[in-house]
Order: sequence, then structure tokens, then C-alpha cells
Amino acid sequence: MYGRNAWEPFIAKADEALTNYLISQGIELNINTFPSVFRKRLDDYFKQRENDLLESTYTQVLREVLKDKGYNDVSSDTIRNALDALFAVTQSNWALEGDAIPTLKKLEESGYRLGIISNAGDDQDVQQLARGFKIHQYFDFILTSAACSYRKPHPRIFELALANWYLLPSEAVMVGDNLTADIQGAKNAGLYGVWISRRADPQMEKQEAVSPDASMSSLSELPAILDKLQIK
Repeated sequence: MYGRNAWEPFIAKADEALTNYLISQGIELNINTFPSVFRKRLDDYFKQRENDLLESTYTQVLREVLKDKGYNDVSSDTIRNALDALFAVTQSNWALEGDAIPTLKKLEESGYRLGIISNAGDDQDVQQLARGFKIHQYFDFILTSAACSYRKPHPRIFELALANWYLLPSEAVMVGDNLTADIQGAKNAGLYGVWISRRADPQMEKQEAVSPDASMSSLSELPAILDKLQIK
């Protein structure tokens, strides 16, 4: 998946939608300042999680910010509905790659078992996106860092994924677009790493001292790569 348009306007609208929902539930917040306070706290946690590779979920961060405002006992339903209002905005900017479903169908027909490992601060957001794009049916599991606490390239998230199939690392392949999180993480965990370079930032990726086991510019190349490896 990729963002159709620049993310900044969508994030601003999403944070405003979250704030408006909380206000509608009787929580006294300043619509002019709370969105930026919430986003600043999220950004601080995002920086932290890149260092310790432990996920800070949107739920945790929102609860913390609301506690700072004097709201210690906001119900789980209210928190969830507020986040759903936020993600309803951001989800509208995601688009599915045109070759995704044809490739998934071909892999399924060839007998490959598929799973998703996603670095994400909210599990339900990822699950909703997968259902919305009608790709969830092709995967045995969708494992997010929000659900398991560990972020790629931490080896634990790869171990948990493999546990779904009772497979050894040498019996699986990781496909991803981030050289550090996806490819180096997979290789460190003993998996074969296939890098999809289609939407890679040339300047950023140039600085990465990571060598994938295989590379491709489109998902349609994947079946041929996997067939050569004879891993299913």
C-alpha cells in the first residue's frame, strides 16, 4: 500500500476528527491546541520506538495525554471510537498497488502460505485496511507490532510470525520495502530477504548498508523468485 497524496493534510484532519469526537463525549478539550499536543506526544513516542523497537500504541499515547488533561477514567469504547474517527481519515489516503491482488492470487494458487508482519501503532487500523482492500483472505495471519509489542527489525516479531506455521527461519521468506526494518531484520532472524524497491527513497536507501538476498521492482516478479527458492 502507498499514500495517494501528501500525508500532512490528512494527519491534521485526522487529529481534528479525534478531538471533535472526544469533545462530543463531554471531554473538555481545546480544538485549536489539543490536536497538536496529541501529535507531538505521538511523535515523541515514534522517535523512542525507533531506538528500543518496542511499540507504543495510539491507545497508550491517547490515554496518557488525556490523563495529563485530568481525564483518568475514559472508557475503552470512547478511546476506540476516537481512534476510529482518526483512522477513518487516514485510511482514505491509502491505495493498494495494482499488482497486489493478481500476485496474491497467483501465490495462493501455487500453494504458498502467506502472512503479514506490520510495524503499526494500532492493530485494528491495519486489520481494517486489509479487510477494506479485500486482501485479508490471502493471509494466514496479520501480525502487527501494536499487537505483539515488538517492532521490526527486532527478531522477536519474526519469531512470533514463524510460530504461526511452526516453521524454521530457513523455511520462510520475508518481502518488504524497508531495507533496515524488513530486510536486515529478516536476515538477522535467519530468513531470506526480498526487497521491493518500487517506492524506495533513493537518497535514504543509498545510505543503508544492507544487502538483500534478492530485489525486485514490482510484486509481479515475486512468484518467479519464490519458485527458484522452492520454499512453500
